[in-house]
Amino acid sequence: MADQKIRIRLKAYDHKILDQSAAQIVDAAERTGAVVAGPVPLPTKTERYTVTRSPFIDKDSQEHFEMRTHKRLIDVIKPSQKTINALMRLNLPAGVEIEIKL
Repeated sequence: MADQKIRIRLKAYDHKILDQSAAQIVDAAERTGAVVAGPVPLPTKTERYTVTRSPFIDKDSQEHFEMRTHKRLIDVIKPSQKTINALMRLNLPAGVEIEIKL
């Protein structure tokens, strides 16, 4: 696995939890001697929803909601078997989606 790299994409609605998770991943990878690039902040996806407040009339009265999805990208270059084992043993908080590509 000397010439490979691991690409880790993290997604979450809360950026604080996302940054903590990224820091844990970078720390675990660097402790095993792997070279880490990142975390790189990717564009935040914002979804907006408009809902009428009244169930009957009053179309002019509406509420707006938005949901932001924050993303980070981490590249682990030249991972060893120790690096992979350390990443597999990490306990990350709920609410963080992890996508790993080899």
